[in-house]
Amino acid sequence: MTADLSTAPSSAPAELWAQLPRGLVGQLAPCAGRLAKEILSEIQQQVPVYAVPLSGRFGQYLVQIVERAIRRCFESVADPRASGEDWNAMLREAGRLEYLAGRNMDALQTAVRVGARVAWRRVAEVGRTEHIPTQTLLVLAEAIFAYVDELSTVAIEGYTQAQTQASGAVERRRRELLKLLLAQPQAPRRAIEELALAANWTLPEQISVLVLEYREEYFEPPISVLGNDVLVDFESEEPCLLAPGTGERLIALSEWLGDRRAAVGPTVPVAEAAAALDCARRTLALCQRGIIDSAGLVFSEQHLSTLVLLSDEFLAEHLAQRGLAAFAGLTDKQRSRLTATLLAWLETRGGINEIAARLEIHPQTVRYRMHQIEDLVGDKLADPHQRLELELGLRALRLTRPEVTGDEPEDHQFE
Repeated sequence: MTADLSTAPSSAPAELWAQLPRGLVGQLAPCAGRLAKEILSEIQQQVPVYAVPLSGRFGQYLVQIVERAIRRCFESVADPRASGEDWNAMLREAGRLEYLAGRNMDALQTAVRVGARVAWRRVAEVGRTEHIPTQTLLVLAEAIFAYVDELSTVAIEGYTQAQTQASGAVERRRRELLKLLLAQPQAPRRAIEELALAANWTLPEQISVLVLEYREEYFEPPISVLGNDVLVDFESEEPCLLAPGTGERLIALSEWLGDRRAAVGPTVPVAEAAAALDCARRTLALCQRGIIDSAGLVFSEQHLSTLVLLSDEFLAEHLAQRGLAAFAGLTDKQRSRLTATLLAWLETRGGINEIAARLEIHPQTVRYRMHQIEDLVGDKLADPHQRLELELGLRALRLTRPEVTGDEPEDHQFE
């Protein structure tokens, strides 16, 4: 089957795809991987703002959208009526990101045109090699360039939508106010007051800051959940919001989070907003590492001791290593048992039966181990300052490397 150019409508890409033989996909598919690399390389050469490392967030998105554009071409040949909603959503997001990056649409439209030229050049080469009829190639060329126009149109829709959402002067001032409040060091009080007035936002006595785990999909709960007095930044790579009053009001946000983690910093005066943000971010980071058990919304206030212990992990590790230097000559199993026993002794103030219950061992085993520990560490257990250092170091070690301070029931007592 060959394409009939006389019946090819230039304004409808789907109708052009429909005129192409379905077997064309098999002839073109082998060049897809190489084609994606060529398009990316040419775009980065021709569009300076896109000459970024492909390992970064934007670079990864660029790779993703080029590969998806090629797949969409093949899908359109195989089934011209296949739904393209997911692809259109991706294009609108590309337009939105261009606006958020502070660029106009010139760069993206240039990249699309560059990609089309490279694609046609490669397809023409394959056409000669595979002896694809000339008329078929001409219809394919027209489909590609009609497809390019469609891409630009949809991306512009996303750009325009983002522009419309951000067009209000009050909203722009509220975003500026949020940045000002969270800046470190914070801006002068007078500057904050003036911008708050312009943004129609009443400065509260205390505030709470919430940070969200970044995801590719856009997240914004309805105003009915947040309230008009909440300042938000859900577009950046470190999404956050600032709410007047205590963090308790943010509990209503939990049902909108899904499996996305979020952390609320301590309630603080406005002048300490940056410190609350830092605390919330450190809490979220510990949640992501599994050190703080989390699902949904987590409050920093409930994990202050963990945050203090791990505020400087290098020093905490060094403190633990120094305290346990006397255990260096032991086997891993011996070291783990004595470390677990020492930490339990420090936490229980030396209650033998309580230690035995906690470790699920015989009290006599506890006594035996404590004799070993006393022989190894000498007078440290009698010195309050050194006991404190030991406990701090071991507690931090239990958080970051629980296997080191673990224990297991004994098969043989008094070991």
